[in-house]
Amino acid sequence: MQKSITKVKWFLLAALCCLLGTSTGVNAVHAEGSASYNYSFWNDTVAAPAAYEAASLLSGAQLGVGPFKNPSDIHVTADKRIYVLDSGNNRIVVLDEQFKPVKVVSSFDHGGKKDTFNNPQGIFVTERKELFVADTGNKRVVHLDADLRLLGVLEAPKSDLLQANFDFQPVRVVVDKAQRIYVMSTGVFDGFMEFNSDGAFTSFIGANRVTVDPVELFWKRMSTQAQRSQMVMFTPTEFTNLDIDDEGFIYATSGDYSNNPIKKLNAQGNDILRRTGYLSLVGDTRYSTDVGPSRLIDIDVADSEMYSVLDSKRGRIFTYSGDGHLMYIFGGLGNQLGQFNTPAAIERVGDDFLVLDKAFGEITVFRTTAYGRLLNEAVRSYYRGDEEKAFDLYQQAINMNANLEFAYSGVGKALLRKGDYKGAMHYFKESYDQANYSKAYLLYRKQVLREYFPAVMTGLIVLAAVLLLFKKLRKRMRRQGGVTIES
Repeated sequence: MQKSITKVKWFLLAALCCLLGTSTGVNAVHAEGSASYNYSFWNDTVAAPAAYEAASLLSGAQLGVGPFKNPSDIHVTADKRIYVLDSGNNRIVVLDEQFKPVKVVSSFDHGGKKDTFNNPQGIFVTERKELFVADTGNKRVVHLDADLRLLGVLEAPKSDLLQANFDFQPVRVVVDKAQRIYVMSTGVFDGFMEFNSDGAFTSFIGANRVTVDPVELFWKRMSTQAQRSQMVMFTPTEFTNLDIDDEGFIYATSGDYSNNPIKKLNAQGNDILRRTGYLSLVGDTRYSTDVGPSRLIDIDVADSEMYSVLDSKRGRIFTYSGDGHLMYIFGGLGNQLGQFNTPAAIERVGDDFLVLDKAFGEITVFRTTAYGRLLNEAVRSYYRGDEEKAFDLYQQAINMNANLEFAYSGVGKALLRKGDYKGAMHYFKESYDQANYSKAYLLYRKQVLREYFPAVMTGLIVLAAVLLLFKKLRKRMRRQGGVTIES
C-alpha cells in the first residue's frame, strides 16, 4: 500500500513539472514569435496593440545611389538629414527627409592628396554639421566640417593609461556640445575613450563592472599558478554601442545580459539610469533556451528621455520611458516587411524609426500607429508637466490596452502631481507600483490630517471648555447651598 502511494506521488510530481515546463515554454515561444506583445508585472507575455508598423523598405538601388554593401551605422540630424554609413563601399550616403539623395561622400582632401575611408563602422554628425567617422580599417577617427574639409584626425593616442601594444580600432563615436569626443574601440574593456576638443586623449569613462562567477573564483583560488594562467580572465564586458542626448549624457549598451546592459553615464562615468519599472531593462525578459537572452547592439535616445534599444538575437526594438517602463516592442527576424536578417542600427526621424539591415543592405521605415502616437505623446506630456493631457492620454491608452500596467502608473503619477492622492493610490495599486503607492499614501494621510485637524482640534477644545465649565459650576453650587450634584 505504501509503495502504491509513493508511485502516485512521483507521478503527480512529474505531471506538475511537465505542466510548468509547458507553460513556461508557451510564454517563451510567444515572446519569440509575436510582434505585438508586452510583459505584465508578473513577467508574463501579454498581447498588445502594434505601436509601429513597417511602411517601406529602401535599398541603395531604389534610392539611386547604387546597392549598399554591409552598411553598419546611420545617423539623423535635428533637421532630419539622414547619413548612412555604407561600410562595404567605403562611403557616406546623405539623404533628406523624403529619402532623396543629397550627396555621397567617398573621399576627402588630406594635405593636398585624396584620402578615402577603409571599412568605416561609426558616424556622428554635430549640430554644426561636422562629421566624425570611425574609420576602423585605417585605425583613426576622421573629423570633417560641413563642407567636407578635413579638420582633424584622431589616431592611436600615447598615454600611460594605455598598454604599449594598444591597437586603436574605433568602431563608434559621439561628440557632446563641448566638443569632447567619445570613442568606442574594439578590444577596450576600460570603457569609452574620451578626447578633448583638441583631440588629445584624456581618460576612459564608464567601464563595465566585472561579473565574477563564484564557482570559477573558488577554483581559481584552489588552482596553481600554471592552472590559473589557462583559465578565463575576469574582465569587464565591452560596450556594443552608444548615443548621446541633448544634455550630454551618454546612453550605452553592452552584451552582458546579467549586468545592466543599458546604462546612462554622466560626466564622471557613473550610471544614473532610472530603473523604477517592474521589469529589468534587458530587452526580452522571457526567452527560450535555444536562442538565449537578448543581445543589445544599438541604442537611440529620443526626446523626453525616451530611448530604444535593438536586439540582434530577435531583431526586436524595445522602447522605454525615462523611468524605465517598457512602452512597446516591434520588429523581428525573417523575410517579410518589418523583419530583418542582420539588424545593425536604429535611428529616429521624428517619430518614425529607421532600422538598418547589414546583410540585406536595406533600411526599413517604421511609422507609428494611433496606439504608438498615444503612448509617445502621453510620456511627453508627463515629462513637460502637462498633467491634464497626460491623464487623458494614459486613460485612452488603457482603453486600447488594458494589459499596459505602466499606463495605470502614468495616470497615478499625473493625479499625484495634481494633488489627487486618493485617486493616485487607486491607479498605483492597479499597476503594482508599490513605491509610488507609498508616496501617495503618505501625502493622502497628511492631506486628511490637514483637512480634519482644525475641526477635530476645535471639537476637543470645546469639549475641554465644557468640562472645565461644568467643574466650576459644580464647585460653585456646592459652596452656595451644599447641594450635591450626582455625577
